Amino acid sequence: MPRYCFVSRVDPDRLDEYRRRHAAVWPEMLRALRDTGWRNYSLFLGDDGLLVGYVETDDLDRAKAAMAATEVNDRWQREMAELFADGGRPDENWRLVDEVFNLDDQLAALTPEPGKDR
Repeated sequence: MPRYCFVSRVDPDRLDEYRRRHAAVWPEMLRALRDTGWRNYSLFLGDDGLLVGYVETDDLDRAKAAMAATEVNDRWQREMAELFADGGRPDENWRLVDEVFNLDDQLAALTPEPGKDR
């Protein structure tokens, strides 16, 4: 399953509001993410506003396009835009970062040691 990581930046003055809104995401938004192929989706927020996202999906471009076509995503993005440092739609201002290491992948590629499990 392809894994994707992205970064963005929340306005440091709006971190508490960002956290509050994500503590109870709208149920229809959660269902839309699930129904459009987003799996194991997590967001991490630093005290300086650095936002790091992680998602697994078969095709990121297709999953993003499917979400963009939903009414709930349009409403969510418009409401969240005010919390971001760049002021744009959050779902259009990601910067993808390359995965350079994955423990499970490398462990799976190891030749088992004699007499030991991986």
